[in-house]
Amino acid sequence: MRFGVVVFPGSNCDHDCFYVLEHVLGQQVSYVWHGDTDVSGYDCLVLPGGFSYGDYLRTGAVARFSPVMGAIERFANAGGYVIGICNGFQILLEAGLLPGAMMRNTGLKFICRFVDIRVETSSTPWTSSASVGQVLSAPIAHNEGNYQVDTMQLEEMKRHGQVVFRYCSPEGSVLPEFNPNGATEAIAGVCSIEGNVLGMMPHPERASEAEMGSEDGLVVWRSLLTHCGVNV
Repeated sequence: MRFGVVVFPGSNCDHDCFYVLEHVLGQQVSYVWHGDTDVSGYDCLVLPGGFSYGDYLRTGAVARFSPVMGAIERFANAGGYVIGICNGFQILLEAGLLPGAMMRNTGLKFICRFVDIRVETSSTPWTSSASVGQVLSAPIAHNEGNYQVDTMQLEEMKRHGQVVFRYCSPEGSVLPEFNPNGATEAIAGVCSIEGNVLGMMPHPERASEAEMGSEDGLVVWRSLLTHCGVNV
Protein backbone atom coordinates (compact mmCIF):
# COMPACT_ATOMS: atom_id res chain seq x y z
CA MET A 1 0.00 0.00 0.00
CA ARG A 2 1.03 3.59 -0.47
CA PHE A 3 0.57 5.88 2.52
CA GLY A 4 0.73 9.65 2.62
CA VAL A 5 1.53 11.40 5.92
CA VAL A 6 0.12 14.92 5.90
CA VAL A 7 2.39 17.60 7.34
CA PHE A 8 0.82 20.75 8.80
CA PRO A 9 2.83 23.59 10.33
CA GLY A 10 3.18 22.31 13.90
CA SER A 11 2.84 18.57 13.18
CA ASN A 12 5.26 16.67 15.42
CA CYS A 13 4.27 13.02 15.00
CA ASP A 14 4.63 12.94 11.22
CA HIS A 15 8.11 11.37 11.37
CA ASP A 16 6.89 8.80 13.92
CA CYS A 17 4.11 7.67 11.58
CA PHE A 18 6.46 7.66 8.59
CA TYR A 19 9.00 5.52 10.46
CA VAL A 20 6.46 2.90 11.56
CA LEU A 21 4.85 2.63 8.15
CA GLU A 22 8.15 2.33 6.26
CA HIS A 23 10.57 0.63 8.65
CA VAL A 24 8.27 -1.46 10.85
CA LEU A 25 5.56 -2.38 8.35
CA GLY A 26 7.56 -2.14 5.12
CA GLN A 27 5.05 0.00 3.24
CA GLN A 28 5.52 2.78 0.69
CA VAL A 29 5.10 6.16 2.35
CA SER A 30 5.78 9.79 1.56
CA TYR A 31 4.97 13.16 3.09
CA VAL A 32 2.07 15.29 1.86
CA TRP A 33 2.50 19.03 2.44
CA HIS A 34 -0.51 20.92 3.81
CA GLY A 35 -0.46 23.16 0.74
CA ASP A 36 -0.81 20.28 -1.71
CA THR A 37 -4.11 19.81 -3.52
CA ASP A 38 -3.46 16.47 -5.21
CA VAL A 39 -3.52 13.26 -3.15
CA SER A 40 -4.08 10.87 -6.04
CA GLY A 41 -2.02 7.72 -5.99
CA TYR A 42 -2.36 7.14 -2.26
CA ASP A 43 -4.27 4.31 -0.64
CA CYS A 44 -4.33 5.79 2.87
CA LEU A 45 -3.74 9.28 4.24
CA VAL A 46 -2.50 9.82 7.79
CA LEU A 47 -3.17 13.05 9.69
CA PRO A 48 -0.63 12.88 12.53
CA GLY A 49 -0.54 14.32 16.01
CA GLY A 50 0.97 17.63 16.95
CA PHE A 51 -0.10 21.23 17.29
CA SER A 52 -1.21 22.31 13.81
CA TYR A 53 -0.84 26.06 13.45
CA GLY A 54 0.16 26.16 17.11
CA ASP A 55 -3.38 25.43 18.35
CA TYR A 56 -3.68 29.21 18.67
CA LEU A 57 -7.35 29.14 17.83
CA ARG A 58 -9.35 25.97 18.51
CA THR A 59 -7.40 22.76 17.91
CA GLY A 60 -7.67 21.79 14.28
CA ALA A 61 -9.77 24.83 13.37
CA VAL A 62 -7.11 26.50 11.24
CA ALA A 63 -5.74 23.30 9.69
CA ARG A 64 -9.26 22.48 8.57
CA PHE A 65 -8.88 25.28 5.97
CA SER A 66 -5.51 24.12 4.62
CA PRO A 67 -5.58 23.52 0.84
CA VAL A 68 -4.94 19.80 1.32
CA MET A 69 -8.17 19.33 3.28
CA GLY A 70 -10.36 19.78 0.23
CA ALA A 71 -8.40 17.00 -1.46
CA ILE A 72 -8.67 14.82 1.64
CA GLU A 73 -12.42 15.33 1.80
CA ARG A 74 -12.80 14.26 -1.83
CA PHE A 75 -10.45 11.32 -1.20
CA ALA A 76 -12.49 10.18 1.81
CA ASN A 77 -15.83 10.64 0.05
CA ALA A 78 -14.54 8.43 -2.76
CA GLY A 79 -13.78 5.65 -0.24
CA GLY A 80 -10.11 6.36 0.43
CA TYR A 81 -8.74 5.40 3.83
CA VAL A 82 -7.99 8.25 6.23
CA ILE A 83 -6.76 8.05 9.82
CA GLY A 84 -6.47 11.07 12.09
CA ILE A 85 -4.42 10.60 15.25
CA CYS A 86 -4.74 13.03 18.19
CA ASN A 87 -4.46 16.44 16.48
CA GLY A 88 -5.35 14.67 13.24
CA PHE A 89 -8.56 13.45 14.89
CA GLN A 90 -9.33 17.01 15.96
CA ILE A 91 -8.81 18.23 12.38
CA LEU A 92 -11.17 15.57 11.00
CA LEU A 93 -13.83 16.70 13.46
CA GLU A 94 -13.40 20.34 12.49
CA ALA A 95 -13.62 19.37 8.82
CA GLY A 96 -16.88 17.50 9.41
CA LEU A 97 -15.43 14.20 8.23
CA LEU A 98 -16.30 12.67 11.61
CA PRO A 99 -19.12 13.53 14.03
CA GLY A 100 -18.67 15.28 17.38
CA ALA A 101 -16.29 17.86 18.78
CA MET A 102 -13.36 18.17 21.16
CA MET A 103 -13.20 20.10 24.42
CA ARG A 104 -10.40 20.56 26.92
CA ASN A 105 -9.66 17.69 29.26
CA THR A 106 -11.85 17.83 32.35
CA GLY A 107 -8.77 18.32 34.53
CA LEU A 108 -7.67 21.26 32.33
CA LYS A 109 -4.20 19.75 32.11
CA PHE A 110 -2.12 18.21 29.36
CA ILE A 111 -2.05 14.42 29.74
CA CYS A 112 0.82 12.27 28.46
CA ARG A 113 0.78 8.62 29.52
CA PHE A 114 -0.20 5.13 28.49
CA VAL A 115 -3.88 4.22 28.66
CA ASP A 116 -5.92 1.13 27.92
CA ILE A 117 -8.60 1.16 25.24
CA ARG A 118 -11.21 -1.47 24.44
CA VAL A 119 -12.08 -2.50 20.90
CA GLU A 120 -15.82 -1.96 20.47
CA THR A 121 -16.19 -3.36 16.96
CA SER A 122 -14.20 -5.59 14.64
CA SER A 123 -16.24 -4.67 11.56
CA THR A 124 -14.09 -1.70 10.53
CA PRO A 125 -11.00 -1.85 8.31
CA TRP A 126 -9.01 -0.55 11.30
CA THR A 127 -10.04 -3.31 13.72
CA SER A 128 -10.69 -6.23 11.37
CA SER A 129 -7.84 -8.23 12.92
CA ALA A 130 -8.96 -7.50 16.49
CA SER A 131 -11.60 -9.07 18.70
CA VAL A 132 -14.49 -7.19 20.25
CA GLY A 133 -13.53 -6.52 23.86
CA GLN A 134 -9.79 -6.79 23.18
CA VAL A 135 -7.78 -4.34 25.29
CA LEU A 136 -4.95 -2.37 23.69
CA SER A 137 -2.31 -0.29 25.45
CA ALA A 138 -1.19 2.94 23.78
CA PRO A 139 -0.14 6.43 24.90
CA ILE A 140 -2.14 9.63 24.80
CA ALA A 141 -0.64 13.13 24.67
CA HIS A 142 -3.24 15.88 24.50
CA ASN A 143 -4.84 18.86 26.17
CA GLU A 144 -8.12 18.72 24.23
CA GLY A 145 -9.15 15.09 24.09
CA ASN A 146 -12.55 15.39 25.72
CA TYR A 147 -14.68 14.01 22.90
CA GLN A 148 -18.26 15.25 23.03
CA VAL A 149 -21.31 14.30 21.02
CA ASP A 150 -25.00 14.89 21.75
CA THR A 151 -27.25 12.05 22.83
CA MET A 152 -29.24 11.73 19.61
CA GLN A 153 -26.12 11.70 17.46
CA LEU A 154 -24.46 9.18 19.77
CA GLU A 155 -27.38 6.79 19.43
CA GLU A 156 -27.16 7.13 15.66
CA MET A 157 -23.42 6.42 15.81
CA LYS A 158 -24.02 3.32 17.88
CA ARG A 159 -26.55 2.03 15.35
CA HIS A 160 -23.96 2.38 12.62
CA GLY A 161 -21.11 0.90 14.68
CA GLN A 162 -19.09 4.11 14.61
CA VAL A 163 -17.76 3.90 18.18
CA VAL A 164 -14.48 2.03 17.67
CA PHE A 165 -12.49 2.46 20.91
CA ARG A 166 -13.34 3.31 24.53
CA TYR A 167 -11.02 4.01 27.45
CA CYS A 168 -11.10 1.19 29.96
CA SER A 169 -9.34 -0.58 32.82
CA PRO A 170 -6.58 -3.10 32.05
CA GLU A 171 -9.27 -5.78 32.36
CA GLY A 172 -11.59 -4.02 29.90
CA SER A 173 -14.10 -2.38 32.24
CA VAL A 174 -15.33 1.05 31.19
CA LEU A 175 -15.31 3.01 34.45
CA PRO A 176 -15.10 6.76 35.19
CA GLU A 177 -11.70 6.46 36.86
CA PHE A 178 -10.19 5.11 33.62
CA ASN A 179 -11.57 7.91 31.45
CA PRO A 180 -8.56 10.26 31.31
CA ASN A 181 -10.19 13.31 29.73
CA GLY A 182 -13.93 13.16 30.44
CA ALA A 183 -14.95 12.04 26.94
CA THR A 184 -18.59 11.11 26.38
CA GLU A 185 -19.01 7.45 27.37
CA ALA A 186 -15.20 7.22 27.48
CA ILE A 187 -14.95 7.29 23.68
CA ALA A 188 -11.36 7.17 22.45
CA GLY A 189 -11.95 6.63 18.72
CA VAL A 190 -14.72 6.84 16.15
CA CYS A 191 -15.10 6.11 12.46
CA SER A 192 -17.29 7.29 9.59
CA ILE A 193 -20.46 5.42 8.71
CA GLU A 194 -18.64 3.81 5.80
CA GLY A 195 -15.73 2.88 8.10
CA ASN A 196 -12.98 4.25 5.86
CA VAL A 197 -12.24 7.30 8.06
CA LEU A 198 -10.96 6.76 11.61
CA GLY A 199 -10.16 9.28 14.31
CA MET A 200 -8.50 8.25 17.58
CA MET A 201 -6.81 10.10 20.42
CA PRO A 202 -4.30 7.38 21.49
CA HIS A 203 -1.19 7.11 19.32
CA PRO A 204 -0.86 3.70 17.59
CA GLU A 205 2.44 4.79 16.03
CA ARG A 206 3.91 5.24 19.52
CA ALA A 207 2.91 1.69 20.42
CA SER A 208 4.27 -0.18 17.41
CA GLU A 209 7.56 -1.54 18.78
CA ALA A 210 8.32 -3.48 21.95
CA GLU A 211 11.05 -0.98 22.83
CA MET A 212 8.37 1.70 23.14
CA GLY A 213 6.48 -0.24 25.79
CA SER A 214 3.73 -1.72 23.63
CA GLU A 215 3.16 -3.18 20.18
CA ASP A 216 -0.63 -2.96 20.43
CA GLY A 217 -0.77 -0.10 17.97
CA LEU A 218 0.17 -2.55 15.24
CA VAL A 219 -3.36 -3.96 15.54
CA VAL A 220 -4.68 -0.81 13.85
CA TRP A 221 -2.09 -0.72 11.05
CA ARG A 222 -2.13 -4.46 10.37
CA SER A 223 -5.92 -4.59 10.39
CA LEU A 224 -6.01 -2.05 7.58
CA LEU A 225 -3.29 -3.85 5.62
CA THR A 226 -5.02 -7.21 6.00
CA HIS A 227 -8.37 -5.68 5.05
CA CYS A 228 -6.75 -4.36 1.86
CA GLY A 229 -5.24 -7.72 1.02
CA VAL A 230 -1.65 -6.96 2.00
CA ASN A 231 0.30 -9.82 3.58
CA VAL A 232 1.64 -8.83 6.99
